Amino acid sequence: MRRLSCLLVLTLLCTLASSAFAAGPQVGDSAPTFHLQDQNGHWHTPADFHGHWLVLYFYPKDFTPGCTTEVCTFRDDIARLRKAGAEVVGVSLDDVKSHAEFAAKYHVPFPLLADADRSVATSYGVLTEHMGMHYAKRTTFLIDPQGRIAKVYVDVDPEKNSAQVMSDLATLKAKS
Repeated sequence: MRRLSCLLVLTLLCTLASSAFAAGPQVGDSAPTFHLQDQNGHWHTPADFHGHWLVLYFYPKDFTPGCTTEVCTFRDDIARLRKAGAEVVGVSLDDVKSHAEFAAKYHVPFPLLADADRSVATSYGVLTEHMGMHYAKRTTFLIDPQGRIAKVYVDVDPEKNSAQVMSDLATLKAKS
């Protein structure tokens, strides 16, 4: 009985520790840093976007239905987002070659960053696994011009995410 109790306590502590480790940044936190290549082989860091609002969206996989919908929606709204002072960056665990093919097929006018080593998805708390396959959960972070998290969108609807971001961006800019 005592052995079972110790095992249960140990399991609970491991679960809590892994949950805390998996937690991403919250509103008001500094956005975690990154240094990743885009579909054209160019490197990007958060400093590239300092002074601008940044829509940093994570998605599971190039060429899948929801991810294609999401990238095309952001593509179609990019002029309005930029007019509002925001830049858009997509991130998945796919490699540069996959991003290049995806961006070319759908005429993506913004960086798609390759997080092949999963480090950025981990630091943002969006790395997940299902049946042995790792991917980034569909999550969007709206980062203010000073590099702080202004809004976090979880369980994102790929068709509505861009519109939600534009609406919240207008509200947040009006408050500042």
